[in-house]
Amino acid sequence: MNNILSILTGSLLAIMLSLNGTVSQIAGNYASTVIIHTVGLIGIIFVLIATKSKIKNTRSVPFYMYTGGLIGVLTVIFSNASFSKLGVSLTTSLCLLGQLVASIIIDHFGWFNLAVSKFNKKKIIGLIIIVLGILLMTIK
Repeated sequence: MNNILSILTGSLLAIMLSLNGTVSQIAGNYASTVIIHTVGLIGIIFVLIATKSKIKNTRSVPFYMYTGGLIGVLTVIFSNASFSKLGVSLTTSLCLLGQLVASIIIDHFGWFNLAVSKFNKKKIIGLIIIVLGILLMTIK
């Protein structure tokens, strides 16, 4: 089930990039980021109400953990800026390459209190295949 959810997430990212990029072209990059996150806030409020969920006490969470929200804002700003020049597929591919490289580093060192998953040679092969795919996409 988690594999299916991960594939669905990847599909949603490509759709989101397309929609966000179009809003950005009309409203501008920064204004669109405010609009996009305001709509997201309204959406999660509806989810909280519909599921009768309560926001838990998060005082024990280290402050730096909340910077994920800032990273989300920067992700939208950067992908919106790239969208108009690179298109959806190349922007998404490069974003995924960046995610993969960052996740390999995070896993290898066990950052953010995560379990260590050391880098191995198989991951190099996967990275090479992905980079070759991106290079093929850029050939005109």
